[in-house]
Amino acid sequence: MISKNNEQYSVQEMIQANKNKKSAFNLIEKGVPAFLLLCATVSVATTIGILFTLLSETIGFFQNISLTEFYLGTKWSPWTDHFGVAPLIAGTLLITVIAICVALPIGLAAAIFLSEYASERTRKIIKPILEILAGIPTVVYGFFALTFVSPMLSNIFTDMNIFNALSGGIVVGVMIIPMIASLSEDAMNAVPNSLREGALGLGATKFEVTRRVVMPAAFSGIIASIVLAISRAIGETMIVTIAAGATPNLTIDPTESIQTLTAFIVQGAKGDTSYHSTIYSSIYAVGMTLFVFTLLMNILSQYISRRFKEDY
Repeated sequence: MISKNNEQYSVQEMIQANKNKKSAFNLIEKGVPAFLLLCATVSVATTIGILFTLLSETIGFFQNISLTEFYLGTKWSPWTDHFGVAPLIAGTLLITVIAICVALPIGLAAAIFLSEYASERTRKIIKPILEILAGIPTVVYGFFALTFVSPMLSNIFTDMNIFNALSGGIVVGVMIIPMIASLSEDAMNAVPNSLREGALGLGATKFEVTRRVVMPAAFSGIIASIVLAISRAIGETMIVTIAAGATPNLTIDPTESIQTLTAFIVQGAKGDTSYHSTIYSSIYAVGMTLFVFTLLMNILSQYISRRFKEDY
């Protein structure tokens, strides 16, 4: 007999009690992997379902419209049987270029300041405020671009349309600043302090350490953040729908009204589009084009991260 808490237990009773406990734990241990597998399966099945839906409608569209006409045509007007998607691609790329020109210098500068120059107290104050930008609904950004940025820019560009690519691109750039700043700052913080201390010990200045040691060491993370930000800008919908207009225009002039791939999807998905018509199927063809764009950007991001990743 064994005494425990002033109670007498036989060895057999204690062994049986341990077996009961282990059986309960074993049941949990077997259940958790099954639950996690179910969650992973749902994610994969959802992706496959989306891809199947896009492909099924896109294949039906290209049975009526040739690939050459779709990708090489320079006029997009589905309601008059013109299905050249080049103006939508040009509008999407124009918005993306403007956005990156705004977000890249500001986001990198913010990341460098937070990682290398700001005190711990300052970082705790500024970083949450910066990341609030990521939580603002994009429809609010869109009306901000239309009612504030566009009138302000019209004082500089007097012949600019109220709906234009410039204001939409600038505000999309503001929206993706937190993505570049936060991910780049995390990559810089992952660089060991021993590298900084070694460079400072050799007589380098703070800026030289940042430019020649920290940024090259965090290069893969910085590039990955930029590529993800580009992907986010390509897929933005509400800002460009509200601020950039709905005029498919094959132009590089940012003061003109344009239409992006996502903006057409919003326009084409309205209730006046008949089901299974060519216009309806064109929504999926444009969506597939957008899917390919974002997929390629994600693959590029993963390749760069693996290719230039530094292990410490």
